[in-house]
Amino acid sequence: MYSTSFTLGIKTLHPRFHDAIYGIYGFVRYADEIVDTFHDYNKKNLLTRFRQETFQAIEDKISLNPVLHSFQTVVNHYQVDHSLIVAFLDSMEMDLESSNHNLETYDQYIFGSAEVVGLMCLKVFVEGDQQKYEELLEPARKLGAAFQKVNFLRDIRSDFEDRGRVYFPGVDFSNFTLEAKKSIEMDIQKDFDEAFQGIIKLPRGARLGVYLAYIYYMKLFQKIKHKNVTTILNQRVRVPDQMKLFLLVQSYCKHKLNFL
Repeated sequence: MYSTSFTLGIKTLHPRFHDAIYGIYGFVRYADEIVDTFHDYNKKNLLTRFRQETFQAIEDKISLNPVLHSFQTVVNHYQVDHSLIVAFLDSMEMDLESSNHNLETYDQYIFGSAEVVGLMCLKVFVEGDQQKYEELLEPARKLGAAFQKVNFLRDIRSDFEDRGRVYFPGVDFSNFTLEAKKSIEMDIQKDFDEAFQGIIKLPRGARLGVYLAYIYYMKLFQKIKHKNVTTILNQRVRVPDQMKLFLLVQSYCKHKLNFL
């Protein structure tokens, strides 16, 4: 219900991965909602409690919160490094303050909010093969980073006006230039290029689903690249559902014909 792109991507994974990836997505979505939508409550206290309950669930291997119970099952079964969870929650906490980022805090935020999610998913996909995990670690980080940066570029207006945030270092929302946009796009393209080299090496049961998410975001990214700065600042670019369906069929055919 939250994301048609990721839902279709998950459905094209091998069924043995579905519950685990839903568990990860539910956890990160939950934390993000605390930060972005619970405006009438003390978000810092709620997030602190959520952090405590997360690690308590992992330790106890059970939680009465179904989202945390699903997540702890993934963490314990696939031996997800707890430092990834800490980094993610630290990035969510950074969002409690309306601020602009410098290069250091930007890299820290990208790692915690997006790259670690890719690494959690990778832990599931390699199913205990640590050598494979190490081989694909950097591409998984790059894919998470690319997705997040595209989101930032697409949502630059709402992030600034609704939440007081400008994620890109050195970018002035009131004077967002074509040069700044192109510089950001070059950085995103580099992430996508490096990520693709890892996607094609993923286990076959995971490859199509991850590739489909990659294709969706690449299509969104291409649309953003063809929009001028004024449009980006005033209109949320999206990929129509009909196009997503076409990309799904196209990707499935490539996968079945071993072109992927």
